Amino acid sequence: MKTAIMGFGNPVRSDDAIGIYVIEELQKKIGEHPSISIFDMGTAAFEVLFGLKGHQKIILVDAVINSNEPVGSLFKVPAEEVLQAPEENPLVFLHSMKWSQALSYAKKILLDEYPEDIQVYLIAVENTKLEVELSKEVKQAGDKVVNLILEELKVSEAL
Repeated sequence: MKTAIMGFGNPVRSDDAIGIYVIEELQKKIGEHPSISIFDMGTAAFEVLFGLKGHQKIILVDAVINSNEPVGSLFKVPAEEVLQAPEENPLVFLHSMKWSQALSYAKKILLDEYPEDIQVYLIAVENTKLEVELSKEVKQAGDKVVNLILEELKVSEAL
């Protein structure tokens, strides 16, 4: 099974960068792997959606603010419950696309090749100030997500 792992976030907005942190850690641990593609979605990587073609599974990682849960809380959410309908003119917001919008566009682009197995990891954050450091709690949650993904993909024993 070919799996795409996508990390979202803004690397200069403190804990909002957790998706990027997870992607970077996975790249260090997995490296090149024929059945795993790792995508740094940053805040606006619309062109990456075409790279999802041929994947049977997608794993997304992002920050969630205003969750009313402690910072660093980890959620695994079914993607279909939180998808947003794509807007008719995507050029207006390409630089602020969120994963829910990205999946909606991917569904339109990939048609029958859109994977049914989509998992979303969200980490509760509070600090999205203009900083480059992650908080201790959010970084620990990110490390937990890295380990959960490695376990799920069963690549840890091969590393």
